[in-house]
Parts: sequence; C-alpha cells; structure tokens
Amino acid sequence: MIEHIEIENFKSLQKVSLDLGPLNIFVGTNASGKTNFLEALRVLQGIGYGYTVDEILNGRPKLGNTEAWEGIRGGSKYARFLGSEGPIQLRVGARLPPEVSVKYNVIISPNDATLGAERCDDEDLLMPDRSRSGLRQAAKGPMTGRMMALILEFSDAQFLAPVASVQREYSMARMAVRLGDRGENFAALLKTIQRDEAKFSDYVSWLKELTPAELDSIEILINPDGAFTFAFQRGGVDYTARVLSDGTLRFAAIAAAFFQPSLPRKLILEEIEDGLHPTRLQLLIELLKSQAGTGIEQVFATTHSPYTIAWLDEEDYRYVFLCTKDDETGATTIIPFTEVPHLIEVARRHPISDLLARGWLETAV
Repeated sequence: MIEHIEIENFKSLQKVSLDLGPLNIFVGTNASGKTNFLEALRVLQGIGYGYTVDEILNGRPKLGNTEAWEGIRGGSKYARFLGSEGPIQLRVGARLPPEVSVKYNVIISPNDATLGAERCDDEDLLMPDRSRSGLRQAAKGPMTGRMMALILEFSDAQFLAPVASVQREYSMARMAVRLGDRGENFAALLKTIQRDEAKFSDYVSWLKELTPAELDSIEILINPDGAFTFAFQRGGVDYTARVLSDGTLRFAAIAAAFFQPSLPRKLILEEIEDGLHPTRLQLLIELLKSQAGTGIEQVFATTHSPYTIAWLDEEDYRYVFLCTKDDETGATTIIPFTEVPHLIEVARRHPISDLLARGWLETAV
C-alpha cells in the first residue's frame, strides 16, 4: 500500500505531500486538481509496466498482446507545472508484503522524455536506458523480491470508468476475471463471479440495497450467437441491461469490482456520484468503506458532490482530501479535512454537505 506520496511540478501539483490510507476521497470543484492527482498514479502505473517516459506521458498503440495506453491528458507538453523549469519528482513510501517498508524516488524530464534519477531506499537504480525505469533491471539482481513487489504495487491498479453503453453490450467471452476499465465483458465477469455462490450472493445483496423494489436476483442470459448479457429478475420477469438505468449499471460495475476473481491492489474511481440519486450515495460510501483495505488494499475516488461527503464520519476525515487551486499561480493545494482550520468543530454544528455546497471549505483554506 502507498502510505505516503510527494509530487512536485506535475501538472497543477506544484508541491503536494500526502499520507494515504485504504480509502482516499478527493473533494473539490471542477479543475481543482483532483484528476491530476489520479494521473500521477497513472505515471507510477506506467513505470511499473516498464513503459518508456514518452509512452507513459503520450500514450502507445496496441502492440501484439499488450493493450493500448492512453497516456495522460495533454501528454508531455502539459505534464510539467506551468511556468516551472524543474523536473517532475515523485516520492513514494510504500508498505509491501510481508510488512516491508520501501521508499522510491524518481525524477522525470518531460522535455526529452528521460529519467534524471531513480532511487529505491538509499540505492540508485541502474538505468542502462534512461528512457525507462530501472526497476525491472534491478529486479534481476539481489533486490529481486523487493523490486518485483514494488513493480506490482505500481502496476496493479484498475482505473475503472464504467460506461453504460459498454455494459449493455453482449459479451462473447466465456469468462472474465477482471472487468475492463470501461465495463467491457461485464456479463462474462458476473457469470464468473456466479461460480462462487457465497461471493455472488454478497454481490447481489448490494444491488438489492440499491434497487429494493426491482431485484429478486440476477440472471446471465445467452443469445442464439452464444453471447452473454445480464438481467435483473423480478417476479419471474427478466429486465435486461438494455432497460436498466445508467446509474444502476454504474453502481453494479463498481460493486462488481470488489468481487472480481482477480482483484487489483488499487481501484481508482472518478466522480463516484455520477448517475446515482443522492439518497443512494450512502450505499456507495458504505460499499467503499466496507471493502477498501480488504481484498482491494487501496481505493482512490474523486467527487464534487456535497451529498457524498455527507455520509462520511469524522474518523474518515484523515483520508478525505480537499483540493483547491490558486487563481493566480494555478497551483493545487491538497490537504486532509483534519487540517482544514476549524472544520471539525464547525461540522459538528452544521452539515458538512452544506459547508461544501456553500464554498465554506475553500474559503477556510
């Protein structure tokens, strides 16, 4: 698990230092820098994959059996903090199994797509090719176990952004152990989860909480071509994915992510409130709080909905982060709710959802 991260000169993140937990929620207005933080995690993922700096920042096409990589928004041209001449720096403190603490530092020059330096704990990593990380090279030597664990820590992340139209598509796959980032092979994944009766029952129970009047069970249907789709069953009638709402499908995909046979170490979700009625956001928060840190060790989510944070408790605030951007410099500040001046005492007298909706949190910092 990434327990601490420092980011310098990456997009709007001029200088950010955060302690992280199992469930991390980033709150802020549009263009406040929430997505930029998630993209820093994508840079680490690309390093874990062994991609070149140019590929990480600008993307790469589908090659053979490897998937296409979209790169970060704006590519290398907009990767560095506006007006800065310094390199991008990422410093990570991670706890790797079995309870081993590792510190990783990397310096990235987006202009020439190279790494300036790379260190693990107090050792410089060998980089025969400065266009890509030396982690995999180090993993072949005496640091094999630690480096392989760090590679997995960075690379095994699922950036889930389910699209209802994709979930409605029939799946030709016989089984799927992990959902596609846009919801590909959703029906095949549910069919695979269905093989584990206890796990499937738990999954269905979450969906019943979301739609108590619409669901008795879930059915996996097959068409004449042998492709799968799924349906809610109510009173003996099947309601296929084509007639279910976008919000229901989105929640169904997010919930399914926690029951995948192949669980990622990290699950990253943007704008978790999309498509959900405010009264159902409590269920989503309960899902994330109950599942983060169990099968999936770490969840990162963004929201700008006051209704979402209304269902968080004071004990959650350590890892709920307020993102604000300076109008003059364009620099993003990210601080945990526990460091927003007077927030705890004010939130005990006024609903925190109102404080966010009225802009009180932004003015407090």
